[in-house]
Amino acid sequence: MPKSAKPSGHHHVYVIELSKDVLLEPKFVRCNPGYVHGKPCVYVGMTGLDPDIRFDKHKAGIQANAYVQRFGLRLLPDLYEAYNPMQYQAAVDMEIELGIGLREAGFGVWQA
Repeated sequence: MPKSAKPSGHHHVYVIELSKDVLLEPKFVRCNPGYVHGKPCVYVGMTGLDPDIRFDKHKAGIQANAYVQRFGLRLLPDLYEAYNPMQYQAAVDMEIELGIGLREAGFGVWQA
C-alpha cells in the first residue's frame, strides 16, 4: 500500500435506543439536565466490532454497560451508519461529537 493511502479502519460508532424506564434512574437523569420530554434516550458507544455484535455482547452481559444491559432496546443505525467504518481515533472523536449533538437535540444520552 502506498504511504499516502490510509486504511479505512474497522472501528464503529453506534447508538442504542434505551427504554424510557432509564428515566427512573437518578444518575441518568442528573447527567441529562437538558433532556426534552418525549425525545429518545440512547447509549452512544464505539467499538472495533460490528455494532450488531457489540449490542449482543452488551445484552449478554459481556463487557456490558449496565444501562444497555438493562434498558437497551435496539440499534438506531440511521444515527450512525454514515460514519462507519473509521480509524480508531476518528471513532473516539466521533463518539464524543455524536453524544454532544444528540444531547443538544434534547436526547437523553449515556456514554461510557
